[in-house]
Amino acid sequence: MRLSSRLFAAVLAAGLQACVTQPVAAPKAVTAAPVEVRAPVTILISIDGFRPDYRSRGVTPHLDALAARGISAAMRPSFPSKTFPNHWTLVTGVRPDRNGIVSNAMEDPGLPGVKFTMAESQDPFWWNAAEPIWVTAEQAGIRSATLFWPGSEVAWGGTKPKDKKPVGGTRVEDWWPYHIEISAQQRVAGAIDWLRRPAATRPKFLTLYFDTVDTAGHTYGPDAPETTAAVAAVDATIGDLVAGLRALGQPANLVIVADHGMATTSAQRTIAIDKIADPTDYRIFESGPFASFYPVAGHEAALEKALLGRHAHFECWRKADIPARLHYGTNPRIPPYFCLAEAGWLLAKTTPTDAGGLGNHGYDNAAPEMAALFIASGPAIKPLGTLPPFDNVDVAPLLRDLLRLPAGTTLDGDDMPFRAALAK
Repeated sequence: MRLSSRLFAAVLAAGLQACVTQPVAAPKAVTAAPVEVRAPVTILISIDGFRPDYRSRGVTPHLDALAARGISAAMRPSFPSKTFPNHWTLVTGVRPDRNGIVSNAMEDPGLPGVKFTMAESQDPFWWNAAEPIWVTAEQAGIRSATLFWPGSEVAWGGTKPKDKKPVGGTRVEDWWPYHIEISAQQRVAGAIDWLRRPAATRPKFLTLYFDTVDTAGHTYGPDAPETTAAVAAVDATIGDLVAGLRALGQPANLVIVADHGMATTSAQRTIAIDKIADPTDYRIFESGPFASFYPVAGHEAALEKALLGRHAHFECWRKADIPARLHYGTNPRIPPYFCLAEAGWLLAKTTPTDAGGLGNHGYDNAAPEMAALFIASGPAIKPLGTLPPFDNVDVAPLLRDLLRLPAGTTLDGDDMPFRAALAK
């Protein structure tokens, strides 16, 4: 054996002897990373146009499970039972006549020649009359996020100089601009991604918005199989959200609402206003379940003679005479004359030339067809089952309780309907 080989053998033998005679050190214990104990978040979810009786169709297992673990009700929307007014009422606790969002379309004496529509709604001027819950929360240090909600893109409290971008105001920390092409699954994924953040940048209050049930109800009618399919699909989406929260270990108080219900309509139940009053006497502003009018100067008496009072399937008033139970008629954005159709009937500018959609809303908020979904479930909610109907101005006070914000002093609602269900 060569010297190098003998030397290698000696070193190897010494190493083996050391392995035999020296004790083997115990492996160091690996300390598991601490599991984060997450505080509950509050998530406000709107399913646009979801009537509470849609749950009786046997296609809503996830919503039914949440209701069984919490509370539910047939909630009365505010008048008019339209999308923008009621979404703003839900987050402000103030009725449309006071919160300024009196319809989906508006004019204001302070902005002559400008029309508010759903597509042109970014000027804070329209929204500044009532503070939304996410602004209240942000100012209290509660980080918030809105994944769609009418008004959530607006810098609340700001101003918009003519032909310039809005300046000033308050937005939530995180928000997405509304786009109908963003699917329900993408919306849920976006909310879950926000909740994956570290605690310092994780929102504690979130909103979500789903529009497909309303779209189906308008297009096919509330009783159509297509609407039932849309109900089933959005229920599955709620199931995805619940599963995502569970996978994160994120407890959440879910408050699930609708802005209004839906009534069946048809061209055969449509009334042409130009057959009731002379079009030279007025400018019609809105039409549908209700109609509103501006008189031509000097033609007020002729218009009143034709319009005011009870007609077959609709009734008309001066705005100051709209029934007090509707809490509507003092805001300067409401036109001087207002007509309301019976549920299921429509008021049109002229005789319609096509069938149009088969469902609509905007009717008397006490009509059963206008009732809106309400479900609340989570660690702060006791399982008390079905509550009596209540007005949707009470939702914002409930959200304040869940977020531990002070009760609002200028709201139109309170938390009375929920007090027995709130866990201490």
